[in-house]
Amino acid sequence: MTQWIAACETDDVDPEDVIPFEHAGNAYAVYRSPDDAFFATDGYCTHERELLCDGLVLGGTIECPKHNGRFDYTSGKALGAPVLVDVRTYATKVEDGTVYIEVP
Repeated sequence: MTQWIAACETDDVDPEDVIPFEHAGNAYAVYRSPDDAFFATDGYCTHERELLCDGLVLGGTIECPKHNGRFDYTSGKALGAPVLVDVRTYATKVEDGTVYIEVP
């Protein structure tokens, strides 16, 4: 069963940026694309569990701060070594200025 959890306000995330969100002991990363769409992934890189919220957002990608591995944050797809395992993504929605993510 899944549930929608309020992660942040839309103003909390600048365009082309990422912020951390924690719920029930799990870390998530919430992204805002250049065209004001919101996305969410697991909070840790699949390579060495570095926090993605400390990484660099460029267009539709997040670059891990430790080894510069990159993911497409819209799909979770790993974009090359050293990251080879995709990062899990979560559905998002915006209601009344609040960003919600759908979590298990």
